[in-house]
Amino acid sequence: MISVPGLIALNHEVRRWEDVQVPDNSTLLNTGPAVWLLLAVLLVTAATVGRAVLGLPIKHILLAGVRALTQLAVVAVLIAQLGRSGWLAAAFLLLMLGVASWTAAKRIGSGRFWIAALPISAGTLPVAGLMLVTGVLPLDPLALAAVVGQLIGGSMTATNLAGRRLKQELALRHGEVEAGMALGLTLRSARSLVARPVAAEALVPALDQTRTVGTVTLPGAFVGLVLGGASPLDAGLVQLVVLISLLAAEAIAISVATHLAEAGQLDR
Repeated sequence: MISVPGLIALNHEVRRWEDVQVPDNSTLLNTGPAVWLLLAVLLVTAATVGRAVLGLPIKHILLAGVRALTQLAVVAVLIAQLGRSGWLAAAFLLLMLGVASWTAAKRIGSGRFWIAALPISAGTLPVAGLMLVTGVLPLDPLALAAVVGQLIGGSMTATNLAGRRLKQELALRHGEVEAGMALGLTLRSARSLVARPVAAEALVPALDQTRTVGTVTLPGAFVGLVLGGASPLDAGLVQLVVLISLLAAEAIAISVATHLAEAGQLDR
């Protein structure tokens, strides 16, 4: 039981917290000069640990940070124009698709651009089209760039993970494929016995993200909408649409990558 002096002290603490002034800005974090020092320390830490433990070249991590800074600076300049020009937004999305396809093809180890472009496009276009047809995604250039860009990014990651694992496992377990063919299976059917369980693992990050939303993480879209003045219910609904659309896009992208692997296209 709390005594009277204790209640007085507790009331004093409550008043002290109520007197705290919340910074009047539209961001979740303070973006003063200290943020640059923090970014530098974190980037150097990532590069050092990556080199010492994982054997990654320091320049790869440092260059990734520099590229992120440069690209976000360019987007910050263009973002106002994207809302005014549908053609600029379309060109920006094509650029996103091209960079995503090139990045995924490089990670998979294929010199053919379309090997990655096909799964990424197959995952992105139907989902974005369905969102447009139902009216959930408005025909607003800025909204299109934001939502479709997320779908492209998710499909790229899924294609990258699935493609790399499929290529590695089919090479390592070639004996199992030959054994299946010896039992009367076609090459494609024998490859599918190895490929499909492996490809399913590429969907695990998206599944975990969807399962744990709100309990482990508060996604950026949700927090950003609430800070922007949207009701928590509306913000949660928008975030749910984003998560489920990403799950659908990534599942389609992984399925297409799996079919390409079964057809032997990733080996070339």
